[in-house]
Amino acid sequence: MLGGKKTGGMNVYVRDFSRELGRQGIQVDVFTRSQDDCVPRVVHDLGYGGRVIHIPAGPERPVPVADIIDYLDEFTTGVLNFAAEEGITYDIIHSHYWLSGLVAERLRNAWSRNGRYVPIVQMFHTLGHMKNRIALSDSERAPQSRIDGEAHVIRIADRIIAATPAEQAQLNWLYDADMDKVAIIPPGVDLQRFAPIAKETAKEWVGIPLQDKNIVFAGRIEPLKGIDTLLLAMALIHQRHPGIMKGVCVAIIGGDPWSDDPDEEMIHLKELRCSLGIHEFVTFLGAKDQNVLPNYYAAAEMIVMPSHYESFGMVALEAMAMGTPVVASEVGGLAFLVQDGVNGLHAPSRDPEALAECIYELLTDEEYRARLGRQAREYALAYDWQHIVNRMLRVYEAVIQGAPCVERETV
Repeated sequence: MLGGKKTGGMNVYVRDFSRELGRQGIQVDVFTRSQDDCVPRVVHDLGYGGRVIHIPAGPERPVPVADIIDYLDEFTTGVLNFAAEEGITYDIIHSHYWLSGLVAERLRNAWSRNGRYVPIVQMFHTLGHMKNRIALSDSERAPQSRIDGEAHVIRIADRIIAATPAEQAQLNWLYDADMDKVAIIPPGVDLQRFAPIAKETAKEWVGIPLQDKNIVFAGRIEPLKGIDTLLLAMALIHQRHPGIMKGVCVAIIGGDPWSDDPDEEMIHLKELRCSLGIHEFVTFLGAKDQNVLPNYYAAAEMIVMPSHYESFGMVALEAMAMGTPVVASEVGGLAFLVQDGVNGLHAPSRDPEALAECIYELLTDEEYRARLGRQAREYALAYDWQHIVNRMLRVYEAVIQGAPCVERETV
């Protein structure tokens, strides 16, 4: 479910990347902590050669991210036992997020014996230092244990994958990473799932009158996503151009707006919506399964990503693959992925005035909106998962052979 509390781009990346590896004949085991004792230990839902293995470590229920570090030894033991029972030897460890990198080091130490070495390829997806640079309160800051853990994993990993040149630069000046072992390979997109759909068809599926216009945000409900900036921008448009808002709906996809115990950000956004007087055309739809997201993207005139920080921006790439233009903050991966005036528009982070101008421009200029959408689809074709995985396989081959890092181009 996109927009769930702890689900997002990294989960989508691991799933789709693993499926493409399987299609290319590479066997993949994805290890994750078991959060439900009713779920089978081994799940075969990644296609040919792919398995998701749920390892009991700590209570079999969701726990706060800060507590997971207490169960890393138990998790590592579970992975080692599974591999031993299955008689499996792995050629490479590809770890995602800093906690997984700490586990990867333990696994490499256990499996690298008798002249055999199992290298680590590490991806972070988000960086603690970057979160802290945009945090507005202590509750939004990454703990020091994460900063120290990331720095350690950067030192011990055999290869580090940065999604964009911006992330490569962040690894360099924030963590003093060895640039000789950093490869730049962006995530990919499933061009079959995220393919253009006739707007009439999509709007009928979503339940929007054909003549109405739809603006969509999709992602987790948390402060760094900048949803409050979107609401403030819509209030400005409503005040200055009330006529243009007739038949316009802003759909917020993510979170659980009907929860009996909503989180602070959902409460804040709902209160802000009411105080701004825009509750009539802003609706919270909750998290949505990836299988239905293409319909929402296709039914939208634009996707808005007002984030304060994004390491890449998978939602933007998926929307572009659908032929839907993106209005995004000029931060992190979005500054690289969204090209202003080509496949979408840029607005400075935390600037409701600038964001309102971009949204208004696309709402009122159908020809410009259509052109950006066409060019967005063309741009997204370069991110086909087959192409991205082929590049990653070259990294795998080089690191296994102890050869230098060669993947420097971005797409």
